[in-house]
Amino acid sequence: MKDLTKGKPSKLILAFAIPIFMANILQLTYSIVDTRIVGSYLGENTLAAVGATTTLSNLMIGFLMGLANGFAIITAQKFGARDYAGVKKSFALSIKMGCTIAIVISIVCLLFLRQILGFLNVSKDLMGMSVSYIFIIIAGLVATFLYDACAAALRALGDTVTPLVILAVSVCLNMAGDIFFVVVLKAGVAGAAFATVLAQVIAFIVCYVYMVKRYELLRLSRSDLFDSHLLRRHLKFSDKNCDTEGAECKDSENNMTPEVIAVMKMTMLKAGLSMAFMSSLVNIGSLTLQTAINRLGQDIIVAHTAARKISEIFMVMFTVFGQTMATFCGQNIGAGEVTRVKKGIKLAIFYTCIWCTMAIIASYTIGPWLVKLVTGTDNPVVIKNATNYLKFDTLFYYVTAVICIVRNAMQGLGEQITPLVSSSLEMIGKIVIAFTLVPLLGYTGVIVAEPIVWFIMVIPLLVKIYTMPVLRKQPVSVSLKNDE
Repeated sequence: MKDLTKGKPSKLILAFAIPIFMANILQLTYSIVDTRIVGSYLGENTLAAVGATTTLSNLMIGFLMGLANGFAIITAQKFGARDYAGVKKSFALSIKMGCTIAIVISIVCLLFLRQILGFLNVSKDLMGMSVSYIFIIIAGLVATFLYDACAAALRALGDTVTPLVILAVSVCLNMAGDIFFVVVLKAGVAGAAFATVLAQVIAFIVCYVYMVKRYELLRLSRSDLFDSHLLRRHLKFSDKNCDTEGAECKDSENNMTPEVIAVMKMTMLKAGLSMAFMSSLVNIGSLTLQTAINRLGQDIIVAHTAARKISEIFMVMFTVFGQTMATFCGQNIGAGEVTRVKKGIKLAIFYTCIWCTMAIIASYTIGPWLVKLVTGTDNPVVIKNATNYLKFDTLFYYVTAVICIVRNAMQGLGEQITPLVSSSLEMIGKIVIAFTLVPLLGYTGVIVAEPIVWFIMVIPLLVKIYTMPVLRKQPVSVSLKNDE
């Protein structure tokens, strides 16, 4: 575990961020390899079928990941405040509440799957393959959440290396599974989806087994998960009785009362749902935009699928430092270190802007090669449109960097409303563009959509971050033990 409340912020932030960066690169590498395997062995038609459902899967997976990361913010705050009982209970609550929400989402989406795909304007030619793929992905959402929740809890305690190692194993299994199911067994697009879900299941099992053996703070009993009357009430650990390096924690004389648990549950729901809805609002906008893209033909669908895959690589550092700031700000505000919070935000923005410059250079030099690498196609229409998307949008990445850092930092500081307002503006902007600029300008309307909404959504974030009371106060000790 790593305490982010002590030591030089620049070194801590980079040390924390690098494993997250490598984990995201691994995940994106798999995504690209998966796209290449589908495109090379199953054809552009199948790739278009998968691409037509990408925004739907991103919506659901993004919601659950946001939920897990939001729950973990409370865990980070508890850890920063040395409230070790709160750390354990917040993790238990995240598992219980998150799994319930994931099951509900899966059931609803599976029941209305064809209607949802019809709303997305998925053509009849692609419908069968799209259903085969997305059905399996949705059915495995619980496994996806469980891994995300475990990884987020580890990051909340400062451990970013373990999730990286486990993800590396998962990605390797995923790619091997793709080759086995798609190339060897000829299972088609359903085989690719099954390989993804199977890898998530294995990742969760490995992650959880490691957690319960290494960290007693995250070791859950049956009563932690299933005892609604809190039969196990002696949960609060003192600094003297808990070894934060993961050894042993002993019960103290204090009790975590049902009232305290109830307050914590509401606080976690606010934080979790805030980040989940923040992600969902973004993806709903992209989903609406995808309905317009699906009307532009197969070449444009493939081009946009490739452009988004490459954009995910270019934007990976935004996610990395966003997650870093959520935990860094959470731990430090829990410890009352306001000055460190301010410095951390500035450093994260600086580091991310360096990455933005590198992304611009890449899009203008090797953009066409990247498109061909992802899709395996020589189609000039696909390559031209995807490259144009990259060249235009990367110029405005500096705005996106500020958005991601500030938005996640606010979540770590306990501010949930402004990030939701900002994400709502993004959703509304994309919906408006989908029904106006895209019919008028075609794919050019899609290309200009995101930069337009970025400039709009950054405004409330900048206004709020400069006026937040918690950042204007002199450094004082902040107690979050009882969510007061």
